[in-house]
Amino acid sequence: MLRGPGSLLRVSVAPAAALAVALLSSVSHCSHPEQKDREVSPLSSYFGTKTRYEDAIYKDANSEGPRRDQYPLEEACTPVQLVALIRHGTRYPTAKQIRKLRQLHDLLQARRAGNNRADAGGGRDLGAALADWPLWYEDWVDGQLVEKGRQDMRQLALRLASLFPNLFNRENYGRLQLITSSKHRCVESGVAFLNALWQHCYPELPLPDVKEMECGPPRINDELMRFFDHCEKFSSEVENNDTALYHVEAFKTGPEMQNILKKVAATLQVPVNSLNADLIQVAFFTCSFDLAIKGVKSPWCDVFDTDDGKVLEYLNDLKQYWKRGYGYAINSRSSCGLFQDIFQHLDKAVEQKKSAVITLPGIQVANLCMVLDCLPHFLHLLTLWWSQPVSSPVILQFGHAETLLPLLSLMGYFKDKEPLTAYNYKEQINRKFRSGLIVPYASNLVFVLYHCKNAQTPKEEFQVQMLLNEKVLPLAHSQETVSLYEDLKNHYKDILQSCHTSQECKLPKVNNTSDEL
Repeated sequence: MLRGPGSLLRVSVAPAAALAVALLSSVSHCSHPEQKDREVSPLSSYFGTKTRYEDAIYKDANSEGPRRDQYPLEEACTPVQLVALIRHGTRYPTAKQIRKLRQLHDLLQARRAGNNRADAGGGRDLGAALADWPLWYEDWVDGQLVEKGRQDMRQLALRLASLFPNLFNRENYGRLQLITSSKHRCVESGVAFLNALWQHCYPELPLPDVKEMECGPPRINDELMRFFDHCEKFSSEVENNDTALYHVEAFKTGPEMQNILKKVAATLQVPVNSLNADLIQVAFFTCSFDLAIKGVKSPWCDVFDTDDGKVLEYLNDLKQYWKRGYGYAINSRSSCGLFQDIFQHLDKAVEQKKSAVITLPGIQVANLCMVLDCLPHFLHLLTLWWSQPVSSPVILQFGHAETLLPLLSLMGYFKDKEPLTAYNYKEQINRKFRSGLIVPYASNLVFVLYHCKNAQTPKEEFQVQMLLNEKVLPLAHSQETVSLYEDLKNHYKDILQSCHTSQECKLPKVNNTSDEL
């Protein structure tokens, strides 16, 4: 309705046709990591959080890779906002892992007197080969992003831009919001992602310094991206609690790990008491680091077979389960703030799309004739408004596996009927909670908000689809691949309305009063 001079005209948007079929498994083959060029190992599926992204998304070594299924969204439904939570790309081992590897390497070199002995096949024994295998990693690299990690981010950026061209374009580049953990590998992942988008949007221009880009560099926010460091209850009851990872330690001394310990000692020809589960695990991960960083299958991969890989994967998954997943409620409840932040972005986009308030300066509306006189001008303004994106069409948040796993647990994903323990390895062989398939390097959880302008009811006007590692993630509570936005908010009402990080993370007060006289 038009009012007096300089008044506001509020436009209500008519709903239209429903969101048709969900966009099933994603991304065009042409921009995916080259399957034919990557070195593979039978162990590649078992590296847990040290898994390469391509090993998690390719079904098997002979797979042609993911492709976009031919189920596009209806034209009436347009993506208006994307919020992505992204793990950093491939990184170097940490200084702690490098020190353990050096300890194992020194042990092998100490038995060099026997490294010229021939094995049954007439070749040198594996221990001698490993003693001569170069140690590429120095303490100073300590978890930093490697060039392969930058490549992970560049490729992911281009695939998302290809999948959502209406969001990743020149007009929106200056509206990008990038948030990151303070860790160098996350900051650099954000920069690599941003650089790839610049080159995608402005191929004719030289790449500027990230500080000179209109959207600016990624902003550090550890309260969001490293919420676990800011949660006193998590630090006290899990992080710094010697008994919190009981099942991890118990599995290290259990029969499955002890069998591997004896086998590896025999293979490397070292005393069994010179090895422990931690050294075995770092040897296993060195195979993964060499594959991911150097692109080579090192002799470390020959120490283990796939049965060993499954056991060592379970050891890693036990740690993630009890420290980041369903093991303790505070693991996931500490991520409430991040979950709420995602929905605050979505809420804002919905409100901006729903409420179009247009000022028509200088128009005096006194009668129907005047209304008709201003109608062309009004329609022009309405067209301009309708074509404008929301203020923040793309929000990118760069964090860690420890950021993603608690959030996915909070949302109810990958929960097995029985908890993972030190004593049910065989029963959990087909478990849902496999960290390597959930949060490999460069893993990503994407929320896409769609506006369906011809929806049959106002409730159907806004709908949401989620992607995990570029594949549609069915809703945990219904297995549907798309949700009405209001229904999704209602399902997670407890988290959105009643989960307050300050309260969740507060340590219970200790009652020091005594009844003694």
